[in-house]
Amino acid sequence: MPRRTMIEAIRDAMDVSMARDSQVIVFGEDVGFFGGVFRCTQGLQAKYGKSRCFDAPISEAGIVGSAIGMAAYGLKPCVEVQFADYVYPAYDQIVSEAARLRYRSNGDFTCPIVVRMPTGGGIFGGQTHSQSPEALFTHVSGLKVVVPSNPHDAKGLLIAAIEDPDPVIFLEPKRLYNGPFDGHHDRPVTPWSKHDLGEVADGHYTVPLGKAVIRRSGAAVTVLAYGTMVYVAGAAAEEAGIDAEIIDLRTLLPLDLETIVASVKKTGRCVVVHEATLTSGFGAELSALVQENCFYHLEAPVARVAGWDTPYPHAQEWDYFPGPARVGRALIETMEA
Repeated sequence: MPRRTMIEAIRDAMDVSMARDSQVIVFGEDVGFFGGVFRCTQGLQAKYGKSRCFDAPISEAGIVGSAIGMAAYGLKPCVEVQFADYVYPAYDQIVSEAARLRYRSNGDFTCPIVVRMPTGGGIFGGQTHSQSPEALFTHVSGLKVVVPSNPHDAKGLLIAAIEDPDPVIFLEPKRLYNGPFDGHHDRPVTPWSKHDLGEVADGHYTVPLGKAVIRRSGAAVTVLAYGTMVYVAGAAAEEAGIDAEIIDLRTLLPLDLETIVASVKKTGRCVVVHEATLTSGFGAELSALVQENCFYHLEAPVARVAGWDTPYPHAQEWDYFPGPARVGRALIETMEA
């Protein structure tokens, strides 16, 4: 199979979907002629024309609101918000309209839209280009929330999201756009298994929404992570010499609770890792679910390792989000508890 970066895999997913279904359209700020700020849509306008891949005004509320109206009348918009940090003007449209359309119309209308957005830090983007707002969406009933960690999954998950009849928030970790790494700054990644996650099949395939995957088997402690933090957790476990089982959640909503519970019941310990701020982050929900479902199997309290409870500190970026040292300390402390 050919090797692709996540950018290339995401572009291929949209290309495949547009070729298969004339109702699929792509638009957003600079996604047409320019091909997107990260080039995820490069070439799509030239291939499919300006009626199916086009530029939108600088209005996130307008982009998402238009997509909702289009979806209600049969189109399948896949729109890009240039950075996750810019999504807040569109939040009312996502929450009040997209997430509720099926329910408020008793199923007469659905909202098959995908809202793609680059998320997270690691590229020195500063306070307004580095946020991880996934918890704002996992709180909203009626949405699905996806965070891929590698090119293979990014393509399969995005195709599945485009084909889903309900709204999907698709968060793309910018730090992984040009290839997975081993958890330290920019070192190349060592494949998790015989299946190299940089290999992406041609043509159509899907990765099911709502299904996690075990990236590293282990018996001592379960680590729950997604996106960039999957690799950080792997590096931390290797450095600490701990037999950790690392679960890549892939989809935060709906959540694959069955895989999580089975792993924690086996290991008796759990560490949750995410890049977003700690307080009210998605890790709090994961911690509560593990506590509720695995209480009698736990040998230690569930630990959370997350970003600082501060606005994103540009000058201290690599200290702000969890690195192998911080995750490793949490793993050691959990094993010693």
